[in-house]
Formats: sequence, C-alpha cells, structure tokens
Amino acid sequence: MQEQLHHIKSIAAEIAAEIVSIRRHLHQHPELSFKEYQTSAFVCSVLDQYHIPYTKGIVETGVVALIEGKNPAAKTILLRADLDALPIEEKNEVSYKSQNPGVMHACGHDVHTASVLGAAIILHRLKDQFEGTVKLMFQPGEEVLPGGSSLMIQEGVLQNPEVSLALAQHVFPSMETGKVGFRKGMYMASTDELHITIKGKGGHAAMAGDYNNPLVIAAHIITELEKQFPFEIDAEGVSRNTDNQIPTVIAFGKIEGKGATNVIPEQVYMAGTLRTMDEQWRVRVKERIQEIIHGICEAYKGTAEINIIDGYPFLVNDERVTELCRQCAVDYLGAEHVEDLPLRMTAEDFAYVSQQVPSCFYRLGTGNQEKGISAGVHTPTFDIDEKALEISTGLMAWMAIRNLS
Repeated sequence: MQEQLHHIKSIAAEIAAEIVSIRRHLHQHPELSFKEYQTSAFVCSVLDQYHIPYTKGIVETGVVALIEGKNPAAKTILLRADLDALPIEEKNEVSYKSQNPGVMHACGHDVHTASVLGAAIILHRLKDQFEGTVKLMFQPGEEVLPGGSSLMIQEGVLQNPEVSLALAQHVFPSMETGKVGFRKGMYMASTDELHITIKGKGGHAAMAGDYNNPLVIAAHIITELEKQFPFEIDAEGVSRNTDNQIPTVIAFGKIEGKGATNVIPEQVYMAGTLRTMDEQWRVRVKERIQEIIHGICEAYKGTAEINIIDGYPFLVNDERVTELCRQCAVDYLGAEHVEDLPLRMTAEDFAYVSQQVPSCFYRLGTGNQEKGISAGVHTPTFDIDEKALEISTGLMAWMAIRNLS
C-alpha cells in the first residue's frame, strides 16, 4: 500500500507543471453557468490526449468519462468537478488573468476541473492496479439554480455504471496550502430564495390618511420573522433555531421600495434566503413564512405575492466514506495537515449527489499568507497557491483507489 501511495505522489509531482498549465488555461477562458462550451471542449481535448473515453453534451456542456480498472463491474466511484465561472471582473494582474471581460473563475472551479483531470491522468496510468471503475463528472452550472448536478443526475450520471460513492473537493483560501479539511455528517445548508412583493397604497408622504405604506408592512414582516424564528449563534458561529437547535438562517438582503422622501411607493420588493439542514423543518419554515406574511398583510390591509424558489438540499458527508478519506489524507499529508471543519451555512449543488449516494465533500487549502494569497472566493482578487494542485491531484487519486479497494 505504501509503495502505491509513493507511486501516486511521484506521478503527481511529474505532471504538476501540466496541471498548473491546464488550470491557467481554464482560468484565462472562464465561461458563465450553462455556457461552458469552450471549457467543455478543452476538457474533452485533455481526455483525448490520454485516450480516456467520455461522453459529451450531457446537459449541453457536461462531460462524463470512465476509467476502467480490473473487474470494472466491482464498484464505481464518482469524481466530480464543476466547470462554470462567475460574473466578476478580475482585478488580479497575473499572466493567466481572465481574457473574458466581466467573467472570472472566482470560486475555484478551474482548480476543481484541473484537479479531477490530474487525478484522471494518474488513475488512467494505474488502471491495472485497482478493481472497479472511476467515473469522472464534469458538470455545468454549479453557481445557479437548478444546479447542473441535479440536471446531470436526471440525465443518468449516477447510472450505467451505477455509482457506489462520490468524492468532490472545494478550494478553501482561508486554509494554508498543504492542508485539507473534512467533516462527517451534515456539512452545508440547503438554500431557498425568498422573493416577496408587498402591495399597499402609495401617495404623498405628508398625507398620512391617503396611503397605506408597504414599507411599514415589510418592516413588520421582518420583525415578526425574527420573533417567530429566534436564533442563537453557537460555538462554531452557526445560527441555530432557539427552539429546536436546527441550523437555520432567514435573512433579507434586499428591500426595494421606489419612493422618495415625500413619496410613498405602491409596493415594496424584498429578497432573501432561507438556509437550514433538516428537510422536514425546511418545508415547515417555508409554510410558516407564507402564513406570517399573509397574516401581517391582512392585518395592515395590504397584499403579498410570495415566490419561494427551491434551491439545493443540504449536503451530508457519509460517515464511513469521509472517515476513510480523512485517513487517506493523513496517510498522504500527515496528521498535522488534516483539519476538522465546522458546519457551513453556505450551499453547494454537490448536495444533490450526497443525497443519492454515500459521498465525501472536502476542502483543499489554497491560501498562502506569505505570498499574499488570501482573498476569499467570489471576490475579484481571488487566486490560489498553485502548489495546491499537486496535492489535489495525487490525494484525489489516492482516495479513489482506497475507496475502490
């Protein structure tokens, strides 16, 4: 086993420069969600170079490849990467800066794709040393609903051959390069969008008897939701409902009432988010939100149009698979480089996969404080310490082989 681990490390080091080049190409040519046509073609060109068979055009830009070891039907493991970028203008001054104005790989999906391609190259070279099949999933549209992962599942990505378990990683700029992080069980929240239009009666602000201010109604709604769903922040910094301790966030980030100092608008638009980690509670909260809004509107003689858009489910890491992956990381990097992660109320569409098959979604340290590489994801100065790519490719290949054994 140790000999195989060292062999994987040596191949990862051998192809490190190539994987950096792949990542830089992807970073230079980002594409928005569900428009990843050139990205998809580039992924296929790398797979062609290594004679790894694939099927393209799944949900238009998705790609699925197979690496068959000995006895391919024994077990199938899925390695997932996301292809899309964000509508952000890059501010980094680097040789591989985005060449597409207003579009940037600011969430590290270029890293994820390059890493899975690197792991694929290693696994293809070692395919006579493991039993089973490695399925590579390159998915579009992780950043926007309904999520490319859910659509690829509908197209059968977890079938033919049937996937036994799945792995995925995500860059983590607040963790130093050389480290990785894991959490067993619940890890990331579900996410639903709240879109609410409150209608009252507009008028001149000085004529209080002539209008019914929808801003006042909106204020009562926000206040009442705070009362009905009280929360406290636990030791991990997670918002939990005070009554049942289920991690929960209800927050409004936008209130728009196009009035003026002396103009009361006819309506107010509110946009917010609901995040939690229990599906039954999630349903109940959405029902209760609507009840509260309609009740307040009725009391204040207004009306409401409520549109709750269902988003990703919560992400759960399988206990056994995650423990094995964590031990793989300890073997590969040393225990001092493996961290336990807190709950996160952010969301991720790999959650759809985690709800279907035993999965492990882990974090890859990509920061480097000494080099000034510390900007967070979804910012115009996000970047990574590219030394993380050698770790990500080799570690993912090692995890895949160990989970197939």
